Amino acid sequence: VVPLSVPYDEPPAVPYWPYSTSDFWRYVEYFRTIGAYKHIDEMARTFFAHQSLGDTLGFEAAQQ
Repeated sequence: VVPLSVPYDEPPAVPYWPYSTSDFWRYVEYFRTIGAYKHIDEMARTFFAHQSLGDTLGFEAAQQ
C-alpha cells in the first residue's frame, strides 16, 4: 500500500550546527584538500540551515 500523503507533512527539523562560522570555513578548506566534496555539500546544507536562508533549503526558519 502506497500512502497518498506528502512525504513531509511538516518541514524537517533544522540540523544542529554547534561550531562557529570560522570552523565551517576551516572544514571546507580541509575537505577541499582531500577532495571530499560530498562532505562539503552535506556540511554546507547543515550550516546554512541556521542562516536566514534556511527556509530555502527545505527547513523552516527559526523565529527570531
